[in-house]
Amino acid sequence: METFFNLIQEVHKPGRCHRCGGCVTFCNAVNYGALELDPDGKPRYGDIEKCIECGLCYSICPEIDELEAVTKQRAAWSAPMGRVIETTIARALDPEVRASATDGGVVTALLLHLFETGRIDGAIVTKPAGPFQRQPCLATSAEEIRSAAGFYFDTSHGMKQFSDAYLTYSSIEEFAPMVRKGLNRVALVGMPCQIKAFRRMEAMDIVPADSIKFCFGLLCSGNFVFGDKEREKLATDYHFDWEQVARLNVKEHFQVHLKDGEMLNIPLENLDFMKRVGCRYCGDYSAEFADISFGGIGAREGWTTAIIRTPLGRAAFADARDKAIEEMTHDEDETFASHALSLVRGWSARKKKMARQHRRENGKTGVTVVG
Repeated sequence: METFFNLIQEVHKPGRCHRCGGCVTFCNAVNYGALELDPDGKPRYGDIEKCIECGLCYSICPEIDELEAVTKQRAAWSAPMGRVIETTIARALDPEVRASATDGGVVTALLLHLFETGRIDGAIVTKPAGPFQRQPCLATSAEEIRSAAGFYFDTSHGMKQFSDAYLTYSSIEEFAPMVRKGLNRVALVGMPCQIKAFRRMEAMDIVPADSIKFCFGLLCSGNFVFGDKEREKLATDYHFDWEQVARLNVKEHFQVHLKDGEMLNIPLENLDFMKRVGCRYCGDYSAEFADISFGGIGAREGWTTAIIRTPLGRAAFADARDKAIEEMTHDEDETFASHALSLVRGWSARKKKMARQHRRENGKTGVTVVG
């Protein structure tokens, strides 16, 4: 049976770890406590003596194909980028939610609606922890859900140690507190790798999968490191001062919104120096295993593209329609949905192609990972 030791050899050493936290999350949620995250969000042995070599951490990993077929079957996955029931563009009805959101505030509005109608007890999100910093959060009140909305597109498992490795993804690190509090109706907001890790837990019917009722995925070009060197290079290359940055966003480009109203559009391919090594091997751009996938691509400023993937996601979205969320109408643009879906499919195909290319190169030469 493969164990965490095999993950180190097959995933960590070649540089393919996405740092989704799935392996550590499961180990701590069931009180084994053998694994932990280092300050940069990288899984490692915390107390090797506690490892019972169950092998579940290995099976959960998004980089391991052991459960790929059953995960796809359970999700009714279909090519080229997972099941798609409906695509729409929407925004929060509440102007205060929109004001604090990255795009149209649809994720926050939907979470608030689910919470206020008693469908969830909480949500695993991230909250601001300083300039361009975020940290994992188990939000169990409407106020905490609202405070998790934010402009800053950087978040890290390592934020508990306030490292320089600020990453652009949410965290499933809060599974353990969720279990301890006895919550069994929780929404998970995460990146594609995290949603996939959860679906692996769900496929094996292991704790804490039964506590998650909704999976909301975020479109992901990759996780970017916002350390001192990376921020300095980005500011130098594109001639701006970080003190003047109001917010960041990722659509078709990496957007830097300045306080004077100017917006810099930086091609994503120019940010490879900031991207996590493991992201180069991930082919999931559109959170293919989520109930609903969200992102700004294909939507005008202040709106969110939503790809509804499951009957559960469709029901949740339909119930929030015209109560917490408003949709763009065909009177405004007859092709808005098909245009957005086409763009997402294009970016999805590009990410899959690059992942295959990097895997071939990685298979030939290997990767030396420092630290």
